[in-house]
Amino acid sequence: MKDPLINALKELLAGGHAHVTFEDAVKQLPARLQGQVPPGMPYSIWQLVEHIRITQWDILEFSRNPDYASPPWPEGYWPKETAPPNAAAWKHSLEQIGRDKAAFLALLTAPGADLCKPFPHGTGQHLLREAMLIADHTSYHTGEIVVLRRMMGAW
Repeated sequence: MKDPLINALKELLAGGHAHVTFEDAVKQLPARLQGQVPPGMPYSIWQLVEHIRITQWDILEFSRNPDYASPPWPEGYWPKETAPPNAAAWKHSLEQIGRDKAAFLALLTAPGADLCKPFPHGTGQHLLREAMLIADHTSYHTGEIVVLRRMMGAW
């Protein structure tokens, strides 16, 4: 039973079955639009990308480090700046999202990983829950990125 579940989680985290992937949502986004906040919207694509990066990193660290302390909510999860400081920051954020996703997948596929065993340092959380949380959270905000791109005529 574990292998089919692991495979389903890997597909879920990769995305793309019922919606666009995160990678496709940010692909070829012009730099001038990364920090633009469309009228009536509360944030930019940069802020969404950073929020996805920070949240995924938080979930990864919580899942693998019993001594980890999460950032304060909500200020620790959302950047104040609407735009990346430079192209390197944008690239770094996208690459970090990919690295952290790969690291989380390694936790799921590690020998002896028990997907449903609660972490001793949590309040009932386990790898299965955290995998679904990453997928759900990322897909929600990926949809918002697509909406912002449409509003800016870049989709």
